[in-house]
Amino acid sequence: MTDDTAPDMFDRRMLEALICPRSHAVLEYDAEAQELISRQSGLAYPIRNGIPVLLVDEARTLDA
Repeated sequence: MTDDTAPDMFDRRMLEALICPRSHAVLEYDAEAQELISRQSGLAYPIRNGIPVLLVDEARTLDA
């Protein structure tokens, strides 16, 4: 099994299909924090067990 198939690893190819639910902007992947970042909305969406949680209520506000 390679690192790309690890169960808690986010598949970066999904980024092409995912957008921020608030702004509809493209998301950036932060591998270290396991988050998807929407700079336009100022939110960071968590990735849990390799699954992005794209709920505004679950997102963390980015520091200014």
